[in-house]
Amino acid sequence: MDEAISSGKTPWHLWVVGIVSLLWNAIGAADYTFSSLRSQAWFEMMQYPPEGIAYLEGFPAWAHGGWALGTIGAFLGSLLLLFRSRYAVWAFAISLVGIAITTLYEAGTEVPPELAEIQPAWFPFLLWGIAILLLVYSVRMRAKGVLR
Repeated sequence: MDEAISSGKTPWHLWVVGIVSLLWNAIGAADYTFSSLRSQAWFEMMQYPPEGIAYLEGFPAWAHGGWALGTIGAFLGSLLLLFRSRYAVWAFAISLVGIAITTLYEAGTEVPPELAEIQPAWFPFLLWGIAILLLVYSVRMRAKGVLR
């Protein structure tokens, strides 16, 4: 594997991680974008209950900004990873800051039970785990010279 990296070739796993993470992060970016636009079609497709929509609309600006950083940062990080850009590291780090802000807000609020039905309690752990792994992966790829 290190021979492929030192010869300037992109390792196969970068394409796998990049494409899978782009698909995963596209869902979060779409959710943020369409929820922010108050898309009724999106809310219906995602089966958001009215209480869940009201909860999202009640986000203060700082929490909304954290949600934006978390989702859009991760999506851009995946794109930058596929372009082999060293800025993928920054995008994934910014995404983690956004996730931390959103987590802080959600920890101090009462999530409606109707919304909790469509987002299981284990989901934030999965979200954090994937985000941290993507940051670590991008840091390693930058250290190996894969990301320029």
